[in-house]
Amino acid sequence: MDRTETQAEFSTFAEKFKALRDAIGRVIIGQEQVVEDLLIASLARGHVLIEGAPGLGKTRLVRAFAEATDLSFGRIQFTPDLMPADVTGTTVFIELASGSRFEFQQGPVFSNVLLADEINRATPKTQSALLEAMQERAVTASGTSYPLPEPFVVLATQNPIEMEGTYPLPEAQLDRFLFKVMIRRPDSHTLQRILAATTGSSEAVLEPIFTREELLELQSMLRAVPVASHALEYVVGLVDATHQHPLVRLGASPRGAQAMILAAKGYALAEGRPNVELEDIRRSAPAALRHRLLLSFEAEVEAADPDDIISEVLDKADKIGR
Repeated sequence: MDRTETQAEFSTFAEKFKALRDAIGRVIIGQEQVVEDLLIASLARGHVLIEGAPGLGKTRLVRAFAEATDLSFGRIQFTPDLMPADVTGTTVFIELASGSRFEFQQGPVFSNVLLADEINRATPKTQSALLEAMQERAVTASGTSYPLPEPFVVLATQNPIEMEGTYPLPEAQLDRFLFKVMIRRPDSHTLQRILAATTGSSEAVLEPIFTREELLELQSMLRAVPVASHALEYVVGLVDATHQHPLVRLGASPRGAQAMILAAKGYALAEGRPNVELEDIRRSAPAALRHRLLLSFEAEVEAADPDDIISEVLDKADKIGR
């Protein structure tokens, strides 16, 4: 494929990305960065953890993504009494006139877009039911592996962990989310726009922007973007720096490095560029790393914010680079 054709593909990616972002932005008002990060992570074949207080539109955001991409949608409302089989499915005994057999009945995880709503209201045992699905994109039951449909993305919503009736997610599961995005309380002007758009006689309706096949094609394009060696070294330096920070007990994992690279490819393509710049990596760092830092006891006492630590790490890396 020649350079002209390649550039045309990159331009197509940028156009489709913008159309999808703008469509969701008409429904999810005032959360432009959140919408963009969710789309980047999804196109990188990653899962997203969305944190915010109740009533900020987390569930509507996920539904809007599924509607705009014309993907099959599954929802699980996580509660303390939810069992792992309620997530993945279960094997049942069926007795018919022709004979009896065991049959696996698929759970809601068998969908393209899975909304794990209020995931931290379920017990760690049930939360962990998603581990295999998120990593292997398959579910194992009674010794048989059942592949999940492609594309497959888990978009989990989470209430702030200090709220009553929540359970912190296990570190192993947190690490399987490519991004953790934060939905903040809207300012007065944005709230006024939200009220005007959602309390009238009609609400915005999303039409599919592109098909499942087109989404798979965009995911393949993202993976194919090359990354220069100096950008890889920059990411390695950032990960090492998280381990050396005095307020961090355990720094980012190799998955954190992979998340930054993949997201940086997405940011580059979203702007129609065929190459990853260091600024793309810096943009990806907060969402890719904030849930992967295990803070020290001193940091918890001081109520340190992981985003502030990531900002310090980025500033230090930039000074060393200069």
